Amino acid sequence: MIILLTGAAGFIGFHAAKTCLAQGHTVIGIDSLNDYYDIALKQARLSELQAHEAFEYHTLDIADDMALEPFRARGITHILHLAAQAGVRHSIDDPRAYIRANIMGHLEVLEFARHCKTLEHLVYASSSSVYGERAQTEQAFRESDITRAPSSLYAASKISGEMLAESYTQLYKIPQTGLRFFTVYGPWGRPDMAYFIFTEKVLRGEPITLFAPDEMHRDFTYIDDISAILPIILAAPPDQKHMIYNLGNSNACKLMALVEAVEHACGKKAILDIQPKQKGDVSRTLSDITSAKKAFGFDPKTDLSRGVSAFVDWYKTFYKI
Repeated sequence: MIILLTGAAGFIGFHAAKTCLAQGHTVIGIDSLNDYYDIALKQARLSELQAHEAFEYHTLDIADDMALEPFRARGITHILHLAAQAGVRHSIDDPRAYIRANIMGHLEVLEFARHCKTLEHLVYASSSSVYGERAQTEQAFRESDITRAPSSLYAASKISGEMLAESYTQLYKIPQTGLRFFTVYGPWGRPDMAYFIFTEKVLRGEPITLFAPDEMHRDFTYIDDISAILPIILAAPPDQKHMIYNLGNSNACKLMALVEAVEHACGKKAILDIQPKQKGDVSRTLSDITSAKKAFGFDPKTDLSRGVSAFVDWYKTFYKI
């Protein structure tokens, strides 16, 4: 495969690139290197990738008109579109960034795809946030569930991306697969994520802020379980269809379970600061992965304790603690 990978310097993008390169594919990576979080971490990821001869990198903003035009003659066979403005809470403070990156950026990728004669498959990142807040229930989220009540602008932008993708498949028969990721975590992760913040503060002996921890449950999904399945999905285009799959661990863990896993991995107790629930947060996420298991053999193996321990080991090494 010759893969055009957007968001190559991002957390999932970095791991996806490593896996695809290890399997012998060519990866053309794109990223805007915005300053939503530490650019040095993004550059460190890129440095790891640039050691591979089959990796090529370009800094650009996909939301710019015709930004992808130079790649039209490169024989791109697959697109893995992971670039996005991430963060539920930040979308409340800076909504325009989400419209630009997650909607306009997605549109530019789709426009590139419809004119790319060599393209076999477009795979893009959606999010578990599209499901919104649900009544207190143990029922897992299914791809067939109605997604019309986003709790944040981030979620709304991801629903919009799915709708754009559907329209382009209807109009232009582009084979597309959308992936609803459920709280992906692990080494090289995003500094705005709870597990990263908790680790940082526990090791420093600083209080960690928990928002309504008794209400919060998350389906934490380890990055290796995600990156391993992405090349398999890329290589299996639906026949002129647009498919959507949940990719999660199918296990809703309490927020306090994450705190306990971080404490155990760090060997230190956390100092807790309990606060009310924040705007935009949903209380519970839980994936039904039946469809992804049937279609691709998706079968995540990493439990929270082992995954957090691996992250903390990476954190200590990377930051020389």
